[in-house]
Amino acid sequence: MIRFDVKRRSVIFEYEPEFTSAEWILNELKTHHEVTLSRGFTFKDDDLIEGPVDVAEDEIGEPVFRFRFATRRSGYFRIPGRILGIANDVLIDEGITLQRKLFIAERNVGIFRRLAKVIPDGAEIVIGGDREGGIPEDVFRELLDRFPNSGELDRYASARVETIIGEHFDGMKSARDQYETYLSKRKSSVTDAPLAQDHLLQAEVDKFVYVRDTIIAWLRSADSYTERDWQKMIIKIILLIFPKYVAVLENVEIADFYTSPDRTRRRYIDLCLIDAAGNLDVIEIKKPFDNVLLSKSLYRDNSIPTRELSGSVMQAEKYLFHLSKWGVNGERELSRRFASNLPRSMQIRITNPKAMIILGRDCGPDGQHALTDRQLFDLEIIKRKYANMIDILTYDDLLRRLENIITSLVKRKAGTALG
Repeated sequence: MIRFDVKRRSVIFEYEPEFTSAEWILNELKTHHEVTLSRGFTFKDDDLIEGPVDVAEDEIGEPVFRFRFATRRSGYFRIPGRILGIANDVLIDEGITLQRKLFIAERNVGIFRRLAKVIPDGAEIVIGGDREGGIPEDVFRELLDRFPNSGELDRYASARVETIIGEHFDGMKSARDQYETYLSKRKSSVTDAPLAQDHLLQAEVDKFVYVRDTIIAWLRSADSYTERDWQKMIIKIILLIFPKYVAVLENVEIADFYTSPDRTRRRYIDLCLIDAAGNLDVIEIKKPFDNVLLSKSLYRDNSIPTRELSGSVMQAEKYLFHLSKWGVNGERELSRRFASNLPRSMQIRITNPKAMIILGRDCGPDGQHALTDRQLFDLEIIKRKYANMIDILTYDDLLRRLENIITSLVKRKAGTALG
């Protein structure tokens, strides 16, 4: 059992062994000069303030160990990062009650270890209070609520197993293959006479309905797929969604002449698209998380992009920069390297390349907007800021585009029938 004893200038971590013994703790401190308690708190022998020097065999009950845990200063509890197994000191507003669940999630997942992965080494992790750059308490509470519980982890594992095994036995046919099969069946039922326009329009309606329903089905089990899984799945339908493109290139190696002036570095773009004229564009496909578009914090009453969105934009801009600087030599190199992926005699052109970023969701599972009208307005401004170079799309944007295309095609087909 653990307890946090808050003093005027410090916090003491009290530990009464439940699943370990006092003898084991003493042995760890003596042998390794540190011990990890309650699956998440690591203390050095110098941190021990009070505890047994030795454990008598006939002693009744387990003694209590008391370790230095945090100091109190300027309205915060300051916890050395090493205690939590990270390189970042943690500052928690002293108005927040210290409990184990603030630090350790179900199945002993270290919450601050997860946070430290997205924060530079050495930077402080600040929770609550009014310190600039800190994580507001309500946002941190939301993070705790969103940490998966045991049931969710079991369901996630089951979904991953089903996905992987299903792919192994059944294979994941590409949407293009299935659509081509569909068209083949339609062709067998028509005569040699020219295909009527309403038949063509119906084929287009069926295609886009199929793509829309496929994306909706994937989104229902979004958490069971990794980012690489999403890339592989979207690749299969991207040429149907954007018919201007005729080829998808994967793992495209490009030259970087600027990062290290003394030598040329190699960079790799996950995915590129080639249009019917041979022009190359970049596409970044991220997971459809529902909280990666706008930061919870405001800047002068304005919503600002999250680190994920800003980072994706910066990454795409760098790719476009290096591609443009590569020029004609790059065109020749890529045309040679990917000749087998292109229509015969097509040459790749790097002419004012653009980027497309697909990430996040702006609607909830029920189809209702997850953002306020003001947030949607700010998000649209962010999109328009980069519109000359980068097209930022959410997965819900894709679905709305498909719905609009389907509606337009259905109306045109109805008009053709009346005519």
